[in-house]
Amino acid sequence: MEQTSQPARDAAELDALDRRILRVLQRDGAISHADLAQEVAASPASCWRRIKALETAGVLGPTVRLVDPVKVGRGLDAICQVRMKSHTAEVRSSFEAFVQEHPEVMDCYSMSGEWDYLLRIAVADVRDYERFLMHTLLNHPAVASSSSHFALNRVKYTTAMPV
Repeated sequence: MEQTSQPARDAAELDALDRRILRVLQRDGAISHADLAQEVAASPASCWRRIKALETAGVLGPTVRLVDPVKVGRGLDAICQVRMKSHTAEVRSSFEAFVQEHPEVMDCYSMSGEWDYLLRIAVADVRDYERFLMHTLLNHPAVASSSSHFALNRVKYTTAMPV
């Protein structure tokens, strides 16, 4: 029988200790193994082994620090819907590579429905967004049109996945 690659651990394979570890690490990725162990009621060695297993399985990605966008001059979130001129694989690949090259594009989703992509773009202000939109995004040969919306206030923001 031919073997296929195993998918990352699914939710059914996560036990209660794995879930406690994930909740704590999402709240504080820099916590020491000793403090983590105390918080989840396990030994530091057990926590270390679990973390390594969760990383190997792809459940845990890299450890990062979150930056306050206002404090680095990126206080405006622009939500931009994009419609493509064509939907060929080559055009989609080109646009997705373009998006990867622009650090102001924080999120990009390929969408179902009327619009093809949804972007969250972090910029300094409306003028900065206008420059990006008019001189960068709309100059991409695959982009037919766009629609923009501006976040007035961030009501909820989380990177913590419910586990």
